[in-house]
Amino acid sequence: MSEIVISGYYGFGNAGDEAMLAAMIEVLTELASDIKITVLSGNPEDTRRRHGVAAIYRLNYPEIARTLSRSQLLISGGGSLLQDVTSERSLYYYLSIMMLAKKLGTPVMLYAQGIGPVRGTLARSAMRYIGNMVDLITVRDEGSLAELKRLRVVKPPIHVTADPVLAMHQVDKQIGRRILQKAGVEGTAPLIGISVREWKDWKHYKQALVEVADQLAVEFGAKIVFLPMQWPEDCAVSKKMAIRTKKQSIVLDEEYTTSELLSLVGNFNVLIGIRLHALIFAAVMHVPMVGISYDPKIDRFLESLGECHVGTLQNIDSQMLVEKVRQLWPTSTGMNPSKAKQSAQLRDKAFQNAELALELISQRKCGKA
Repeated sequence: MSEIVISGYYGFGNAGDEAMLAAMIEVLTELASDIKITVLSGNPEDTRRRHGVAAIYRLNYPEIARTLSRSQLLISGGGSLLQDVTSERSLYYYLSIMMLAKKLGTPVMLYAQGIGPVRGTLARSAMRYIGNMVDLITVRDEGSLAELKRLRVVKPPIHVTADPVLAMHQVDKQIGRRILQKAGVEGTAPLIGISVREWKDWKHYKQALVEVADQLAVEFGAKIVFLPMQWPEDCAVSKKMAIRTKKQSIVLDEEYTTSELLSLVGNFNVLIGIRLHALIFAAVMHVPMVGISYDPKIDRFLESLGECHVGTLQNIDSQMLVEKVRQLWPTSTGMNPSKAKQSAQLRDKAFQNAELALELISQRKCGKA
């Protein structure tokens, strides 16, 4: 039996991060059923309950060291862990765990990470020093590869793959239908999902989305459903926007599992998303999507599907967004076949992350690395 430690932003109620962890566990155990996984978590009890794996509090360094010393691999990822835009402290935390593993002789893999931006002089130096110590790197997009080159992280083997969540299997839409019915969404009207987040208390994008929601409700006879991805934070901004719509809209304000969120998204005719993993869920479930950018990771993901964002939080135009939905609507019973093919190709790339991780363990056991 092999033991893997996974370090990431887990146990904080972020649906995207929990989906990444669920996807990693799903694929790793599918390929190696006897593997033992231990997760470093902000809420170990929740992680154990939610994912059925062992978990350690992420700041319990003595216990982390004991676990790493008997493990065959530390996986750092997925997600945008290695950047200093939202927080410098988190960057140094993840680097410290990687350094600890290397000091204990445990191989380290960056798993489908979205790298950067890393702007601070000290942060760039730390990334270059520790990044060149790790054993294997996979990144989820070409932009992350370019960031590694800019940082001069060049020693480990580097592969461009895809976000871990894209490797997940599609789920039964009936799960989502039951949740929608419970929330009062009845009938056969088309459904348009909107996933929003608060960002620097900006107001323009919220007003634009309220206008878009009302126009689409009238033009397509659609019901508008707000889907919070980070609970409970996204619920507040969703409710503020829903109250301002002239046509009734629904906020799904409970905390849902990854499977429930995937199923809910699968019931939408179109998804309008700010949150990255709302867009990724749409790709998994082959639902047409419109992305609004607040971070390079949105742009990079959409580019991997041959798409581009319809605007940023600062400049989004309501009529441009409505026009984009109109363009998608003829195929709103499902994703355009060419986009579905690209999504399937991304799924294969996402699956490769786990294959490379297990190959690294096998090489170490055989004394080849």
